[in-house]
Amino acid sequence: MRFFYLFLFINAFILQAQELTGQQLLDKAIQHHDPDGNWRTFQDYFQVTMTTPGNPDRVSNIDINLPAERFALVVNRDSITTSYVVEKGDATVLKIDEKKPMAQLETTFKDEERALFMQNYYTYLYGLPMKLEDPGTFITNQVERKSFKGKEYLVLEVMYDENVGSDVWYFYFDPTTYKMEIYQFFKRDQKGDIDRTSGEYIILTENYETSGINMPKVRQWYYNKDDKFLGTDVITN
Repeated sequence: MRFFYLFLFINAFILQAQELTGQQLLDKAIQHHDPDGNWRTFQDYFQVTMTTPGNPDRVSNIDINLPAERFALVVNRDSITTSYVVEKGDATVLKIDEKKPMAQLETTFKDEERALFMQNYYTYLYGLPMKLEDPGTFITNQVERKSFKGKEYLVLEVMYDENVGSDVWYFYFDPTTYKMEIYQFFKRDQKGDIDRTSGEYIILTENYETSGINMPKVRQWYYNKDDKFLGTDVITN
């Protein structure tokens, strides 16, 4: 009898994946993570502590204000504090060395480019899965069923316009709650094919609720190639 019920469960799971389109799965995931549709007007602050093997912790204080098109990031690591501010596309960077409190470190155009990158990086990762509705994002219509680390997921494959990015991403959702629990990306080789030995996967655990958004509180990063652990990001405030 146990095997009969297991058979029914597996078939129901397969049918569920077949019935849902990619857009329908994304809609359900967004309903879980942003039930009141607050992301478009998101204005909030949170702190992320990054721990990596063999390195001091990096504490990032992040301020995202989407209506004002403003992003601010203050990063503390060792004795260096770096402040990035982007307002409507204009970036300002300030670096201070605590060992030399009166000295402002020189910043370059690359630092401004870094500010814009960090804006896109944090807004993207902490705005998922809502950011998958952005222009230049292509969601496959077919929903896959995959097992990852012993658990079954509904999986969405996502690609981007070449002006946005060339990586191929996979988003893993719990088949019952539609909570996003893993995302994974692969790079392309010179021929344009997916390189399955490249990229990383990120395991998402716990929940951090802010401004009506349910964000993953803990992100653990690993290489796809050998499952090597890279580090952990935790929302600490």
